[in-house]
Amino acid sequence: MEQKELVFIEVKTRTNISYGKPAEAVNHNKQKHLIKTVEYYLYSRKLENEFVRIDVIEIYLYHHKYKVNHIKQII
Repeated sequence: MEQKELVFIEVKTRTNISYGKPAEAVNHNKQKHLIKTVEYYLYSRKLENEFVRIDVIEIYLYHHKYKVNHIKQII
């Protein structure tokens, strides 16, 4: 049996990759901000002992079609 965990997800969308892939936008500064936000959420709800994972979902939009890429445990 897998353990229960809280999953926080950052979603990034791109119509082209001229400026990089969506997950590349989750740089070091963004990761620090996400971690602080998750820590505050856990603290404010007394969930400090919960297992936590931060994922990124990339969404690529092309001519009325889309592709979704789920990247687990980015941080």
